[in-house]
Amino acid sequence: MKVRDDICTINKLESDVLENSDLEVLELTELTEPGKFKVIMLNDDYTPMDFVVMLLKRYFYKQQDEAIEIMLEIHQSGKGLCGIYTKDIAETKIWQVSKHASNEGHPLTCIMEAV
Repeated sequence: MKVRDDICTINKLESDVLENSDLEVLELTELTEPGKFKVIMLNDDYTPMDFVVMLLKRYFYKQQDEAIEIMLEIHQSGKGLCGIYTKDIAETKIWQVSKHASNEGHPLTCIMEAV
């Protein structure tokens, strides 16, 4: 009967703690999906097309054919969609591309727009 008495004592202690504590009841809030942002590369008259393709492959993980298609869209229409990401990732990709381009002496610019 020793084990049963120990269990009863533990249960009594637990109920005393719960009754005598000042626990706050927290309401659960509904989580929402983080916002998405388009990363858009803008055309300029100075950045070589091969360099743009390289950036699309390196930072946006595009295959050669898709990178060429996006580069041509940038060249012909003035801008091209590189991808859609959460805000932090979009900002990071824009920073990476801008840093790489400026280190190579190119004025390439990316922007982000909310989806």
